[in-house]
Amino acid sequence: MNKTEQALSRTTDTKALAIGENVIPQAARIFRELFGEQRAIIIADTNTFRVAGTEVEREFRQAGIPQEEPFVFTDPALYAEWKYVELLAKRLEQTDAVPVAVGSGVINDLTKWVSYRSNRRYMCVGTAASMDGYTAYGSSITYEGNKQTFDCPAPYGMVLDARIAAEAPEEMSASGYADLIAKIPAGADWIIADAIGVEKLDEFAFHEVQDDLREALSDPEGIRRGDVAKVEQLAEGLLLSGFAMQAVQSSRPASGAEHQFSHYWDMEHLAFNGKLVSHGFKVGIGTLASTAFLEFLLETPVEELDVEARVAAWKSWEETEQDIVRIFDGRKDFIARGMKETRAKYVDREGLRAQLTAFRQAWPELRERLRAQIIPFDEIRRRLQLVGAPCKPEQIGVSRARLRDTFIKIPYMRSRFTNIDIAFRCGYMEEWLDRLFGQGGVWEIK
Repeated sequence: MNKTEQALSRTTDTKALAIGENVIPQAARIFRELFGEQRAIIIADTNTFRVAGTEVEREFRQAGIPQEEPFVFTDPALYAEWKYVELLAKRLEQTDAVPVAVGSGVINDLTKWVSYRSNRRYMCVGTAASMDGYTAYGSSITYEGNKQTFDCPAPYGMVLDARIAAEAPEEMSASGYADLIAKIPAGADWIIADAIGVEKLDEFAFHEVQDDLREALSDPEGIRRGDVAKVEQLAEGLLLSGFAMQAVQSSRPASGAEHQFSHYWDMEHLAFNGKLVSHGFKVGIGTLASTAFLEFLLETPVEELDVEARVAAWKSWEETEQDIVRIFDGRKDFIARGMKETRAKYVDREGLRAQLTAFRQAWPELRERLRAQIIPFDEIRRRLQLVGAPCKPEQIGVSRARLRDTFIKIPYMRSRFTNIDIAFRCGYMEEWLDRLFGQGGVWEIK
């Protein structure tokens, strides 16, 4: 089996994939294989219907697939928000047709969630290599002012035409590239979590994401100028990341500390120049932040870690609760999230002793594995700049002081164990933050 076939053999939701140049005609074949004689309804916005929807509609018609009138969102301010969920749900209530999402993140998230709510499967025809969410389970939707991930299956079938993706707006491929390079520190975080016994590494899912990752990231300039072959590599890397998440029913293969920055800023509704910042661009800055801490870790004599001193300094759960209330300063939604997520990974002193002892013992081998895993901070920053993605926090509307403050909140925001949890448990946080934001640091606060 080739890599795609291997991936599909472990997926829980997606059972067919066509990726490459001029593969839109395969959408009709895949639809027929998966859905038989059922009717189809294309879901798109005005732009994605123009660049791909009309071709999908024509191919379906020529293949004899019965179709409803396409549902095309015309609002130029369209995003994955609840009012658009309700609009699409109202339309799907009127038909039993199979939804065919033609678009990228917003269209896919809306169609994925509404399809699940209406008790049917769907397929997706992607129009940009902009994120890994196409083939990931779950849909990211803003509900009651908060961006939330709703559990729902990934598409049953997936088609992505590299020619169309290469012609997408430059910032979409840049966002996808930033989301893909995030898999480098995410992989390091999983290696750490496995080494100390927090979360076992699934070899299949890990290698599904990591094996061809460096090749897919090798030419940011080519991706920026729309080289079809390079954009196809980028798209494949993103889709395989989604398949790996399906295989283990977790976002762990593709998400570590870098995504926690993005999730936090999601809750803050981060916007810059009047527009919400894309997932990939937030994750790109998070990737730099996470990589900086990983590099500090590699320079640290972990073999000298005083485990008993750290155990003695470890706070009880009651003290931790007080810290959460203080750190989030009365913001009820953040406090509620912090309590839930921190409790899920909190350990007592005996648990901390076991974790840190395992970490110190594993360090000689772990250090070399982490060194081989990461791409240096300066190189990641250079590549983000070349692909056209933000490489400074100010470019997404985050001041250096705000970024430093985000670091302090990250240990409380997600139950997933990352390198920032290591810094927190080992007592390295303040020293590393001073190096990063102090005099001579890469994000010096003057």
